[in-house]
Amino acid sequence: MVSKNSSVTEFILAGLTDQPELQMPLFLFLDFYLITVLGNLGLIILIALNSHLHTPMYFFLFNLSLIDLSYSTTITPKMLMSFISKKNIILHAGCMTQLFFFCFFVISESFILSAMAYDRYVAICIPLVYTITMSPQVCSLLLLGVYGMGFAGAAVHTGSIMSLTFCSDNLINHFMCDIFPILELSCNSTYANQLVVFMVVAIDIGIPIVTIFISYALILSSILHIRSTEGRSKAFSTYSSHMIVVSLFFGSGAFVYLKPPSVLPLGKGKVSSLFYTIVEPMLNPLIYSLRNKDVKIALRKTWGRKIFS
Repeated sequence: MVSKNSSVTEFILAGLTDQPELQMPLFLFLDFYLITVLGNLGLIILIALNSHLHTPMYFFLFNLSLIDLSYSTTITPKMLMSFISKKNIILHAGCMTQLFFFCFFVISESFILSAMAYDRYVAICIPLVYTITMSPQVCSLLLLGVYGMGFAGAAVHTGSIMSLTFCSDNLINHFMCDIFPILELSCNSTYANQLVVFMVVAIDIGIPIVTIFISYALILSSILHIRSTEGRSKAFSTYSSHMIVVSLFFGSGAFVYLKPPSVLPLGKGKVSSLFYTIVEPMLNPLIYSLRNKDVKIALRKTWGRKIFS
């Protein structure tokens, strides 16, 4: 997986900071990672064990938790190594592998969020045809599209990076193998590669955002026309939960990838990257469980069965 003309066989990840006094406090990210693993794994198990949660909404939430768990695991353990080692070395092949899976999961998440928005639109705006519109076959096709777009985007980004030549500088100014910090090390001109990044990211952020915006605009309009206070409160609770997740994810992602590296210093990019790599996967299960009555009921039933047995 090393370019024929490249003399670099390994990279060094600079980590989040080069200030020794900040290394130990930043090790709190281990706690964040443990919360992410426990929260998402718990939600996955809870949905799998409770048959009343086997609906399209929780089918997509199950996959969202799986994606969050996977891409947090792709990034965080290696990042934690920079806190305890002088040189956090990663092989060229390992770096490209991390980049591929990071892109795959993060792009898949953007499309799974749009699928969830569409599901909520159908459930709230046209509930009479919800069962037909969101049939198991339709849900499977949507999920296939989600992972298909994730694979396509990851293949384009990784292929673009692998076509470059790296001469001597191998210090990546980041805590992970991200696109722009790697492009900065190339001996080649990276103008075409940056253009590819902007085009692919525009598609992978643009399509989901348009889908989500239209879906939520229609949902908000329907909520305002609901006469029942209880019904309006329940619908708005689901709506607001999704909006919090979407705002965090797309806001931080767009801030990093839709600006040229010359406009956004890599140091600020690293801080923004924390939101969609560390914070957002940790918050998702908390937001969807603490603000969701069905999940709370399922948790009480599952916990009650465990105590009773």
